[in-house]
Amino acid sequence: MAKHGRAFADARAKVDREREYSPHEAVRLVKETKRAKFDETVEVHIRTGLNVRHADEQLRGTIALPHGLGKEVRIAVFAKGDKAREAEEAGADFVGAEDLAERVQNENFTDFDVAIATPDMMPVVGRLGRILGPQGKMPNPKVGTVTMDVGKAVEESKAGKVEYRTDRTAIVHMTVGKTSFPDEHLLENYQAIIEELIRAKPSAAKGRYLRSVVMASTMGPGVKVDPSRTRDLIEAEAAPA
Repeated sequence: MAKHGRAFADARAKVDREREYSPHEAVRLVKETKRAKFDETVEVHIRTGLNVRHADEQLRGTIALPHGLGKEVRIAVFAKGDKAREAEEAGADFVGAEDLAERVQNENFTDFDVAIATPDMMPVVGRLGRILGPQGKMPNPKVGTVTMDVGKAVEESKAGKVEYRTDRTAIVHMTVGKTSFPDEHLLENYQAIIEELIRAKPSAAKGRYLRSVVMASTMGPGVKVDPSRTRDLIEAEAAPA
C-alpha cells in the first residue's frame, strides 16, 4: 500500500493543481503520470454551470468520436424475430427479449456498454430502469437507442458512438481514449467532445457554461484543462515547432 501511495504522490507532484493547462499540455501530462502496466483509459470530467433540477437545463446526447474509444464496445439488444436477427448480423454481443430482460433483472446482468431496444420491447425493458438507469445504459429514443433500425444502431455504437449526459451534480464524464493513443488522436477526440457540448448547450443555460475540465488516466492524478483553449489552438499546439 505504501508503494502505491508513493507512486501516486510522485505522479501528483508533476501536476500543478492550481494551473489550468492547455489541452496539448494536459494530454502529455496524463500520459507522463500514468502508473499502471495496462493500457489505461483517458477520461475527461466536465463541470457545467447547468441547474440539472430544471428540465430545460438537462444535457444529453450522443457523439461519434473521430478515433473511437480504443476498446471493444459490448452491446445488448432487446428485440424479437427479424430485428433480433438483424442485431446479431450487425455484431451485437447479446440479443434477446423477455429472456434477456429476466437475466438483467434476476441476475443483475449488465456486462455490456450499450443497450438498444426496439420500441415494442420498451414495456419489458422499462422495468429494468432501476438497474440500467444508474449505469446510464437505459435505452432512450432521444439518443437513438430505442429504434427499429437496430442494425444501424449497433454498427454506430461499435464504431465509437457514445452517449453523454450530465449527472446529478451537473458533471459530464466521458472517455477520451487510451494512453496508447497518439497525442493527436486524444486531442481530436477531446476537441470533438468540447465542441459537441458547446453545440448542445441548452438555451436556458445561464452564466458560465463550461466551468472546469479535468483530464486523467484510470490510475493517474487529475489534470485541469483550460476549457477556453480548444478550438484552433489544439492544431497549432500539436504542430512541430
